[in-house]
Amino acid sequence: MSRLFGSVRARATLGASLVVALALVAAGAAVLLALRANLTDQADGRADSAARDVASQLVAGRPFDDLDLPDEDDSPVQIVDENGRLVAASDDLERISGTGTGAVKPVGAAPRSGAGNQGDEDDKGEAPERGEVDEDAEYSSGSATVDGESADYRFAAVEASTEDRGDFTVYAGGSLADEQSATSTALTSMLIGFPLLLAVVAGVTWLVTRRALRPVAAITAEMSAITASEDLARRVPEPDTHDEIARLARTTNETLTALQTSVERQRRFVADASHELRSPIASLRTQLEVGAAHPELLDVDGAVEDTVRLQELAADLLLLARLDAGEKPGEGRVDLAAFVREELSQRTRDRVDVHTDLKSVEVAGSRGQLARVLGNLLNNAQRHARSRVTVTTRSDGAWAVLEVADDGSGVPSSERERIFERFVRLDDARTRDEGGAGLGLAIARDVAVRHGGTLVVCEAPSGGALFELRLPSPQSSAE
Repeated sequence: MSRLFGSVRARATLGASLVVALALVAAGAAVLLALRANLTDQADGRADSAARDVASQLVAGRPFDDLDLPDEDDSPVQIVDENGRLVAASDDLERISGTGTGAVKPVGAAPRSGAGNQGDEDDKGEAPERGEVDEDAEYSSGSATVDGESADYRFAAVEASTEDRGDFTVYAGGSLADEQSATSTALTSMLIGFPLLLAVVAGVTWLVTRRALRPVAAITAEMSAITASEDLARRVPEPDTHDEIARLARTTNETLTALQTSVERQRRFVADASHELRSPIASLRTQLEVGAAHPELLDVDGAVEDTVRLQELAADLLLLARLDAGEKPGEGRVDLAAFVREELSQRTRDRVDVHTDLKSVEVAGSRGQLARVLGNLLNNAQRHARSRVTVTTRSDGAWAVLEVADDGSGVPSSERERIFERFVRLDDARTRDEGGAGLGLAIARDVAVRHGGTLVVCEAPSGGALFELRLPSPQSSAE
């Protein structure tokens, strides 16, 4: 059961059914209440009309035994005098409740002066008006038994005042049989129709959600197949719609593309790293084997150079691994002008002179990582410069800028992004000993990005390459 309702389709069907059920119950209750109120008002109207008709006869002077009372089944009537005695009632009335008295047999009214002339006036024709009927009526619910048949009624109580016989209250009933029959019929229809309507709603919701979620099932199946096959070149089907499921499919495919790119990049990285490591290791091994067999032929300087190169390559690979793992740059403050002077003072193997134009500007980050960036840019400039390398630091609004320019041949505009890829060397004729492994610029850009900055290359004023490193100043970072 929990597994069944764990599906979106089942929960959507259940939720829609519950909402519709609550709406139907509320609507049904409102309809029943409105129907009952309307039919009760109609019963009140019939009772009021019957009571006023009898009251009009009283004030017209008709004797009690000559009153034209309505049909007992439709409207039982009681007439009570001001002393609470029943003076007239419908024939065959056996029981009544909800009126002023439960009596069903008249006991007569107390005579008043002048009452004896009533018969003479009746003999002469219709008697003149001798009182008034109250405009207001009071209503109550009750029941009555007439000729053995019991039923529920709404009773209207109308006051009638006469000059010669006193005050009377006329109770007349309006049958609630129509109200009860209509209410019962409506309730029965609802009890039959509501479950059927709920079944239809549940079925339609189940089918609609099934169709709507069919692309999700296809996405799930394809993702399971991709996981099982480890084939990241596959893609999930994208429905030809513009809804959330289509966006989910597109996002999933974008994620798969990014993952495939990352895996392929990692594979190339491992293959290139293995290739780059093989050369210095093989060279070093060869020299050591020759030296072991013929000590006089051992090239110590070459072995040291290969060892240093191997050490630098291992350090580059380790730094790239840390950067890929998301290593934070830190929050230290570095003055670029002083930093550049200190780093240049430690370089002793530069092929050409390095000129500086330094202005003091601070950045926040890792001094060690920034030293690696400056060192890689200087090494790249030294390899390509003819006679001059220039290092500049300056402030440009919210950015701190460090530029390294050379007067070499420059970088073609079509290659200015590719040189930042790992293990890329534009000069294929250059030997590894002269050109390095092609990791320096990739490391420099990764460090710049981790520090919230950028590293780009453009043409220097002297025609060579100008590498521009932009880092946010601490003030702009704080803002």
